[in-house]
Amino acid sequence: MNKFVVVALMAVSEAFVPGARAAGQICEQLAQLALPNTKITSAQPIAAGAFAPPASMARWIAGDPSMFKRLPAFCRVMAEAKPSADSDIKIEVWMPASGWNGKFRGQGNGGFAGEIDYRTLGLAVVQGYASAATDTGHAADGTDAGWALGHPEKIVDFAYRAIHEMTMVGKAMVKAFYGDGPQHSYFANCSNGGRQALMEAQRYPEDYDGILAGAPANYWTHLLSSALWDAQATTLDPASYIPASKVPTIARAVNAACDAKDGVADGVLNDPRQCRFDPASLLCKAADSDACLTQPQVTTLKKLYQGAHDSKGREIFPGFMPGGEEGPGGWALWITGPRPGKGLLFAFDDGFFSDMVYDKADWDYKKANLDEAVAAADKKFASVLNATETNLKPFASRGGKLIIYHGWNDAAISPLNSINYYESVESKMGKQDADSFLRLFMVPGMQHCGGGPGPDVFGQMGFSAQNDPQHNLYTALEQWVEKGSAPSTVIATKQTDGGGASAVRMTRPLCAYPEVAKYKGSGDTNDAANFACASEK
Repeated sequence: MNKFVVVALMAVSEAFVPGARAAGQICEQLAQLALPNTKITSAQPIAAGAFAPPASMARWIAGDPSMFKRLPAFCRVMAEAKPSADSDIKIEVWMPASGWNGKFRGQGNGGFAGEIDYRTLGLAVVQGYASAATDTGHAADGTDAGWALGHPEKIVDFAYRAIHEMTMVGKAMVKAFYGDGPQHSYFANCSNGGRQALMEAQRYPEDYDGILAGAPANYWTHLLSSALWDAQATTLDPASYIPASKVPTIARAVNAACDAKDGVADGVLNDPRQCRFDPASLLCKAADSDACLTQPQVTTLKKLYQGAHDSKGREIFPGFMPGGEEGPGGWALWITGPRPGKGLLFAFDDGFFSDMVYDKADWDYKKANLDEAVAAADKKFASVLNATETNLKPFASRGGKLIIYHGWNDAAISPLNSINYYESVESKMGKQDADSFLRLFMVPGMQHCGGGPGPDVFGQMGFSAQNDPQHNLYTALEQWVEKGSAPSTVIATKQTDGGGASAVRMTRPLCAYPEVAKYKGSGDTNDAANFACASEK
């Protein structure tokens, strides 16, 4: 048993044994637990439907503001972990007062973190899980890295330490509250949360039995260096900027050139790597307009598809895939922005280099040398922030299972990054050993973690209308861990606005890489039954 948990349990009295007292009394007793480097600041029973989320969570629950009213009674524990002199990691653990399913689920964070995700904690409790979440050691918006300036220990907390501390505190609380530890533990998240997921598998292989990593930002130093490349490509020369008004033109041209190559003209590219779209085909033949691109804009577009390269032509990070340009989660949000320098990737590359790499709040991306920036980022943070270790034998040998997924239309993190990591693990460990614990699912038409023209609901965050292994990738992960049945196909759904089982617009199978879903040649192309997983060739 982990030393952390042993120390915690030594402080637990007989009153914590299930049935000795009411759940509410047991919950309050958790405040007495003595944990290494951790202070329990609150342990309170919450009545069914009584939890009120902080105002900062309003934007996360805008689609369903009443969800917290549907929560069952649970024990809410709040803690502060301080593994270093400059650490202040806020942690919350939620445990159902009754009906616990015997499992623990760890929650992650997107962006630069800075907030506890109460929505995913609530959804976990509704499903019977004990769950934990953390702010990773600072309070800030997910695009703000100002907290990191001059605080190297907080960067370590953000990088990997906070999630592990959260997991240890969560498991100690579960053991104390229920009288027994979790039978199985799982972690599921996307983007930076996907990086956290891979970091757990690599650094702390005993923390979780099953891990679901979405669109992982695991090659952090090069991902953020590629954001610098994108920023310079689109704005150093004002004439090179591609305004949002021209993005639909690019998207239409890509679909015209490539959409039907997979046998179905549906606005979704099955495998964008097969697309041979030439940006030069959009070159203005007369006056500039939203219907064409100027020569500097054509050059920019080629750079975005090509991806970041250093001065010697070596790839820093793969480029974006054709097909993911348009839509609310497309290039106008992440890359081009509403005006020059206002895409989300600008905020991330600026925060990383100014507040972490160079410790200079006035760092100017326009004056940066890309080669020097990559070298500086790698020297300082490759061993801290990157989750790129390919030898996962410690995780696999104890029965751990890992599923990675990535949307082909991702405009934040190139989907090729996930393929590169998957293939590097396979190369390191051998195909047979890798197949025993690792799967990759590429999602046609999905943007960053969700959204886009393709089916994008498949239980990737652990929740969907259908919680069976055939429609829910998280449930499929649990089945693999607990019953030894590895997933090969999961049905993804596209819903109309408002969602619900009656609002299904399209279903499509997601296939374990390298297979893809191919149309059988007849039947409704919006029905997954008319597709089969097969080799690309």
